Amino acid sequence: LTKRKAKKTEVPHLDRLATMAIVPAKLTSAMKNGQSENMEDKDFRDGFCGHEVFTARGGVTFDDYIVLPGFIDFAAEAVTLRSRLTRKITLNTPFVSSPMDTVTEAQTAIHMALYGGIGIVHCNNTIEEQCEIVRQVKRFKNGFITDPFTLSPDHRLRDIDTIKAQSGFSGIPVTESGKMGARLVGIVTTRDHDFILDRNVLVKDVMTTDVVVAEEGCSLEEANNILRDSKKGKLPIVNSHGELVSLISRKDLRKNRDYPMASKDHGNKRLLVGASIHTRDSDKERLKRLVEQGVNVVVIDSSQGNSTFQKSMIEYIKSTYGDVVQIIAGNVVTIEQARNLISWGADALRVGMGSGSICTTQEVMACGRPQATAVYQVARYARTQGVPVIADGGISNVGKISKALVAGASCIMMGSMLAGTEESPGEYFYKDGIRLKRYRGMGSLDAMNSGGGSADRYFSENAKVQVAQGVAGNVADKGSLKR
Repeated sequence: LTKRKAKKTEVPHLDRLATMAIVPAKLTSAMKNGQSENMEDKDFRDGFCGHEVFTARGGVTFDDYIVLPGFIDFAAEAVTLRSRLTRKITLNTPFVSSPMDTVTEAQTAIHMALYGGIGIVHCNNTIEEQCEIVRQVKRFKNGFITDPFTLSPDHRLRDIDTIKAQSGFSGIPVTESGKMGARLVGIVTTRDHDFILDRNVLVKDVMTTDVVVAEEGCSLEEANNILRDSKKGKLPIVNSHGELVSLISRKDLRKNRDYPMASKDHGNKRLLVGASIHTRDSDKERLKRLVEQGVNVVVIDSSQGNSTFQKSMIEYIKSTYGDVVQIIAGNVVTIEQARNLISWGADALRVGMGSGSICTTQEVMACGRPQATAVYQVARYARTQGVPVIADGGISNVGKISKALVAGASCIMMGSMLAGTEESPGEYFYKDGIRLKRYRGMGSLDAMNSGGGSADRYFSENAKVQVAQGVAGNVADKGSLKR
């Protein structure tokens, strides 16, 4: 594929496109007559440009083509992977985890963000469960922690144990009232109480009262310098009245060092995270709670995004929240669908219908489009409107990531590639000596009838007979996302 201007050239059968070289008949004849040295450069053309491939009669999947090598005049370190996720959000790497209940919960979302991408938390659960997952991601890595756990002097050590068991935090500021905004009177850490067996002891009897603090208004860099020089684990930030306004953790300094590509909010330096919602009226309350937890982007999760339901939801989000939360709309596979969603206010488009490894929409519903052609055509139009597109489906190996980006995608969404990792939801089990995890499509009957239910994603929530548009299965252990 090249960026050469399209010509009216006959495209060979698409199944052969990835393996055959096309030699013009004129050139073949000339070579037989020993006249090849007199041929013009245009007759020595390799392959086809993208426009020819993706606008040819029929459709193209990622398996139907391969990218020809070109000339390199730059070093590998000069390459940047920064890509737009939405109109206003840019990622350091173009990777997005799919909102599937066997792919993205807290650990997947955290590690996707640490490595420069973003995780989209599924909504096949209760509002409380989804919000708790978003909260865990937001708390994992902070610059200034604006809502840390706090205790009063009259709390007991068992209260510290409860906080540590639920959230993993052990260094806790102590204020007069036990709430943020009250006067700081001390801090309690593991070294203060680790060997005390009686967990009914009051916090005020063990807490450290000589606390190193920084003043409100200091920069993150200044606060980090104080924390490093003091050799403390936590640095409370207080105002002129000695009242606690935020906190910085030494662990976050290490995380900044170990994960320099992490996707973070510009303001509070918390990890970016997205969440999926559907188009029911009850999802407006879900959305409200997610925004309160600090979600950065919502995916309106539907197999067919070009509907009056999605129009109403997009317009509601924009009128209620403006740009506080970005909207990824979809799914779409045609320019007509894309045009509608963009006109309604979508900040990004999710492209793909029935192309996932465990999705059967194309077989069951006879509806969809070959994924590479869908990505190219939608991206070709969306780019003129300043809207990024996300290739969702058909990404089964690293090579297809490159193919999706070549076809015009700004980011790629992964499901099967992340399923079976240590960070994905679910427990490992063994079958025939192989370590496995459960993986299912959100259109499977198993997913439709569990948790929050994904039936409305396929317009089947009130159907007497539900038609599966996905399957459930097992995937082999892939190890950790860290490796």
